[in-house]
Amino acid sequence: MKKMKFSRVALLLVGASFFACQSEKNEPLDTAAVNDVSPEVVAKLADFNINTNDVKKVDFLLPDGTTTPMIQVEGDIHMTEEQALDLPNLQGVTGKNFHTNNLVSQNRVINIIGFTGGNQGLSQRGRTGLQWAVNNYNRLNLSIRFNLTFGTDYQDKDMVVYNNPNINGAGGSAGFPTGGNPHKFVQIHGLNGSSNNVNEHVITHEIGHSIGFRHSDYTTRRSCGQNTNEGTAGVGANPIPGTPNGYDPTSIMLACFSNNTDGEFNNNDITALRFLY
Repeated sequence: MKKMKFSRVALLLVGASFFACQSEKNEPLDTAAVNDVSPEVVAKLADFNINTNDVKKVDFLLPDGTTTPMIQVEGDIHMTEEQALDLPNLQGVTGKNFHTNNLVSQNRVINIIGFTGGNQGLSQRGRTGLQWAVNNYNRLNLSIRFNLTFGTDYQDKDMVVYNNPNINGAGGSAGFPTGGNPHKFVQIHGLNGSSNNVNEHVITHEIGHSIGFRHSDYTTRRSCGQNTNEGTAGVGANPIPGTPNGYDPTSIMLACFSNNTDGEFNNNDITALRFLY
């Protein structure tokens, strides 16, 4: 899976909802893709400073088993076609590294549910990993706090964590905040055979995206054995004071993860979280 480094976030200037994924090191994401994205949409994505080398249409799975069509770009960002066409032209606008331009509103409780229904339900290790992930955040006494429950009634919750059985490989998928709210849908996949710590890591990482953090190595994706700049993705990538500019090999927010992860924040992750929240 991919780990990410935390970044500072302000309210999103654009109404699109973006999803970001994490996958096991050197293991490609597998989705049912249809490569029939219109040239108009591709042009709008390019104007929004998004890498258009691998644009696809996919069926995005919701917790209740239904799907909704999404456009997938850069392997880990999803939006509807309407949202893509509404994107503004950001050509010539540059961003800094490490945090999006979105934040969850301060001093609030985030109601998060671990989904337990059908094939989309979390395994026992997934539930344990989610509990440990929530504990990771709450023990820091931040200005945001998570209230965790388990069940199937997710509609009124701020965030739902669930399994996607239709994706090969181990990893997860999430999104960035909008309007002061965290991103609602957090998927994990292929983790039933992984340890509690790996489940904890992936879920902690994806929650990090949902409250506004980018990958710590977004400029290189070095943790994945790559040398690719993810760019601003239209949501910003701003540095956090007190965190290193160079590669941070133990950050929970690295783009890729390994099966020996302990699932815990390192000191720089904690610095970033306390700076933001």
